[in-house]
Amino acid sequence: MDLTLKIPDEIIEPLKLPKKQVEKVLLKELSFLLYEKGYASMGVSRQLSGLSKWDFIEGLAERGIQRHYDEKALEEDIKYAKDSK
Repeated sequence: MDLTLKIPDEIIEPLKLPKKQVEKVLLKELSFLLYEKGYASMGVSRQLSGLSKWDFIEGLAERGIQRHYDEKALEEDIKYAKDSK
């Protein structure tokens, strides 16, 4: 299912963005918000943003958004590191 959001011109025009960048910037900012609120995983949010993994992580840091990193993810990272030796 694709979703199209209709944003009226009176909302878009006052934005301090070049017209050609409005959609890209709004998608990127939406992706960070969805991740921050826990509505979407990092992978889904990153895909929506169109950013690389590292650029997305950098964007999180710039916005002061904590990464969702739990004990299970830590254990997986430790196991991966041990198996890679």
